[in-house]
Amino acid sequence: MPATVVVDGTITVAETDENYVCATIDWWPHDKCDYNHCPWEYTSVVNLVGLCNSSASSLDAFRPLRIRIGGSLQDQVLYDVGNLGSPCHSFFKMKGGLFGFSKGCLNMDRWDALNNLFSKTGAIISFGLNALHGRHKIKNKVWGGPWNSTNAHDFISYTISKGYKIEAWEFGNELSGTGIGASVSADTYAKDVVKLNEIVDALYKNSNKKPSIMAPGGFFEQGWFAKLLKITGPGTLNTVSHHMYNLGAGVDHHLIEHILDPYYLSKVSKTFSSLSQTIQQNGPWASVWVEKSGGAFNSGGFHVSDTFVNSFWYLDQLGMAAAYNTKVYCRQTLVGGHYSLLNTTTFVPNPDYYSALLWHRLMGKTVLGVTTTASPYLRYYAHCSKGRVSVLLTLNYGFLFLL
Repeated sequence: MPATVVVDGTITVAETDENYVCATIDWWPHDKCDYNHCPWEYTSVVNLVGLCNSSASSLDAFRPLRIRIGGSLQDQVLYDVGNLGSPCHSFFKMKGGLFGFSKGCLNMDRWDALNNLFSKTGAIISFGLNALHGRHKIKNKVWGGPWNSTNAHDFISYTISKGYKIEAWEFGNELSGTGIGASVSADTYAKDVVKLNEIVDALYKNSNKKPSIMAPGGFFEQGWFAKLLKITGPGTLNTVSHHMYNLGAGVDHHLIEHILDPYYLSKVSKTFSSLSQTIQQNGPWASVWVEKSGGAFNSGGFHVSDTFVNSFWYLDQLGMAAAYNTKVYCRQTLVGGHYSLLNTTTFVPNPDYYSALLWHRLMGKTVLGVTTTASPYLRYYAHCSKGRVSVLLTLNYGFLFLL
């Protein structure tokens, strides 16, 4: 049956950042395994091999690509600068450790090498800081006690002294609400976000531009997020960051069915809508980032997340998030895990890399309204292009529909 699609170029529905597409570099070591697969190889912040060759050209194609450095082990990372007080060693498996691993360390030679790559490729960097340093476990997943900010202070100071450009300093990873491996109360967390902002204010007082403060980098829970915004108040928390893995576990045998079901994909719109309302009511000064999203959690789906079919989820997520005024969308990962944009051993681009690159080059920041009489198995997202001409993304989940 014939259908109409109308793009209204006169009304701006939402607006993203000019550089909306983002990818992550995680901390997982090579022996991080899920479901009898160990897909991380040597791709983490501390051991990424081939850093200045294949991955550099992949980054350069975006120029600039936003990169978020962080992940599950981020809240166990120490920075080898100042008076560390302990040896700087890599992560190793440890019974009873958070996520089954020990604490780890980032040495400054490695940080220098990473920043050399970022400088050459024009990458825009946000960095997730350790928000558990100095705290202790109270019970189950709940952690308490004051945040020890000394190591973070020294690391930020070192970064400034070297002239490295950081767009945002983020506080913690998946500690919000009930947390994943650990959790911190919103009251305590908010006070420490204020403390981080004071540190950044003081250290960047002679700089032309101060990096933004971003938090909490976790899964949305309305009450916790609302309290965070109320306590921090205006002028402190610039960006609310949250994570999404709406396809479920990577081992789910129905993963492809979920990816190709528009009704299943639409369920996550409730999260976007509720978060948007929470921010408007409690912190309208803050912008929103999806700062980590890999579709399927626990390293993604084997022979699914790195294949063409995954773009039916990825492109839909990019479109939907933008329509809810998300400024930046960070894909987990640039390299590492099954959901990697680049092959973890050869660095050859996986299909979603090209989806990301096409979005980056074609879709501008202005989101346009689309109305259609077409089947719900046809999805449409419209943006002004970077040259002001409108661009329409069409996703056909029915496959029997002619476009």
